[in-house]
Formats: sequence, structure tokens, C-alpha cells
Amino acid sequence: MKLETERLVLRPWKATDAKSLYRYAKDERVGPAAGWPPHRSEAESAEIIRTVFAQEGVFAVTLRGSDTPIGCIGLIVGSGSNFPISEQEGEISYWIGVPFWGRGLIPEAMKEVIRYGFEDLGLSALWCGYFDGNEKSKRAQEKCGFRWHHTNEEQYFPLTDDRRIEHVSRLTKGEWENSAM
Repeated sequence: MKLETERLVLRPWKATDAKSLYRYAKDERVGPAAGWPPHRSEAESAEIIRTVFAQEGVFAVTLRGSDTPIGCIGLIVGSGSNFPISEQEGEISYWIGVPFWGRGLIPEAMKEVIRYGFEDLGLSALWCGYFDGNEKSKRAQEKCGFRWHHTNEEQYFPLTDDRRIEHVSRLTKGEWENSAM
């Protein structure tokens, strides 16, 4: 399944995307801010596509007119989420390559994923998290209507083998409907 916006196409990941994924995921400014270590090889990126990105609801972010991934956005429902949420709720996570920062592409992708979650999947609430100090992620969530819900102090993250402060935001379907009118 594909989702489309004015500037983007969100589509399932393909094995042939490993080279592009590695190009952006090896940058130390990307992965650690999102909670995972920089990729060390194209083979590792290929493995991530097979084992993590192949699941339902995870999309490669591509510019309209180009099929090359520049980032990733996912909507994971219920028990598949990193948060303890119900099966009527979902978690949105995302990242984008450094050359595309500051263009409003992630908020654009998020708005379409939010629409998909509420209208097509019938979810009641969506959740997002960002690590303390990640102002870009915080702003992206705020632009899309998410509001701070709670903070998890000193959470352990095994992928990066460290402890972090994670801020968790939520957007309910009712809040989204009210803001859309």
C-alpha cells in the first residue's frame, strides 16, 4: 500500500533500497537521535529492511517523482508498539536523512499517516516519543497536533545501550477532528 502527499510517496520498503538506506542511516546525526546506532554497512541496512522495515505500517519516505528512500515513517498498532497502548491505538515513529532536514517533509508525512490511522484504520489515539534535546522531533510532533502526555525518566534503550529521558506525546481522534475543522 502507498500513501501520497503533495511532495511525497510513502511506500513499503524493498530489498533494493539498502543502498539508499545506508547512505542516510550511517550518519551519526540520524540514528542516535531516533534511538538506534548508525548503520555500519549496506548489508546491515539490507538486514534492517528484512527484519524491521518489512512489517505492516512501515513506509519508505520518497520524494514524488523519485523512488529513492530519504527517510522512514511507521505506524505500529497496539501490542507491536514500543508503548503500552491498546489495540485501538498506534505509535508513529520517523526519521529523515540530514540533507532533507528543515523542509517540513516529516510533518507532511506524519499528517498523512495520522489521516490514515484515524480514517482508514479507525484508531482512537496516536502516540509519538522524542528524546530529551531532540527539538526537531518535538517541533514536528507539535506541528501535527500532538501534545505532551508524560515523560519517561532514565529509560534504558538496548539498541543504543544507554539511558535516556523520553518525552511521550499523544493525539486523540477527537483532537485531530477538532483541529481539522
